[in-house]
Amino acid sequence: MAERTISDIIEGQELLTAPASMTVTEAARLMKQRNVGAMMVVDGDQLVGVFTERDALFRVLAPGLDGGKTPLSAVMTPNPRSISPDRPFEHALGIMHEGGFRHLPVTRDGRPV
Repeated sequence: MAERTISDIIEGQELLTAPASMTVTEAARLMKQRNVGAMMVVDGDQLVGVFTERDALFRVLAPGLDGGKTPLSAVMTPNPRSISPDRPFEHALGIMHEGGFRHLPVTRDGRPV
């Protein structure tokens, strides 16, 4: 059986990105609408961070920040590890296990795909 690539896994998925200036509340609404637990934060077309539901809980709600005024840039995970779409799926699992995270952006030349 041939190794599945990341490209095989994400085929047909719609990309969800947001600018770092978007508020947490706006991002949470988009994530709910799309039924996803994370979104990629971009500056232009370059990945600069990841915002997850855990970020919303632990970095916004728990400390009592106002989600309507807090930009993603203040609570996202900056400069996240990423993986190329041509890499094997098993490699992604290894990176996620090693790093202790559940979301791994897929990028090509720093741009989310």
